[in-house]
Amino acid sequence: MINLLTIQQPIEDEIEIRKSRFITYLIPIENEDEFHQAYDEIKKQHPKATHHCYAYILEGEQIIQRMSDDGEPSGTAGVPMLEVLQKNNLNHIMAVCVRYFGGVKLGAGGLIRAYSSSVSSALDHATIVAQVDQQIIELSIAYEHNDTVFHYLSVDAPQPIQIINTEYTEQVRYQLALFPHNLADFTQQINNLTHGQGIINPIHIQQVRIPAAQLEEINS
Repeated sequence: MINLLTIQQPIEDEIEIRKSRFITYLIPIENEDEFHQAYDEIKKQHPKATHHCYAYILEGEQIIQRMSDDGEPSGTAGVPMLEVLQKNNLNHIMAVCVRYFGGVKLGAGGLIRAYSSSVSSALDHATIVAQVDQQIIELSIAYEHNDTVFHYLSVDAPQPIQIINTEYTEQVRYQLALFPHNLADFTQQINNLTHGQGIINPIHIQQVRIPAAQLEEINS
């Protein structure tokens, strides 16, 4: 189950339109406090910028979508920025577009296209991740089986398996995340690879972020 789409890590991108510089920041956030902290930091980095426009989306138990034109004509900056985020189905994300005016006025239509293009350009450099429900398990195996099992986990498994942690004690102990509906098949494969000696301990269901491209490959 996909709970939301966001970006993997912060992105900074810059484009120039008719001598004006548009510097866009895309940042994954969890709450409004994180937005305010990041926005204030960006303003400190660009104290001489003409505008610091923004849009952000935080949808969970509450639906929060906010935007600001920061002095640009009403509806020409924050709205088009927000619409780009919405069209890409993104959540828990903020976009800030810093403009340094270059002396050439763009007009309302030009501003809408400029701010929309700025966010779209930044998204072209971002890795989109999906937050999905994953089964967290502990897997304990003997050292003699580790090469075979590790190759299966990282290469041969038909569905994505994320290795969260590995410990080397009296046995090799993995903490893994996989789709809950794959647990039965995974258990059978580990039994085959370890001749029934692998120990699998399901812990809980947890939300994990994985590249959305992986989900596209699975569903294709």
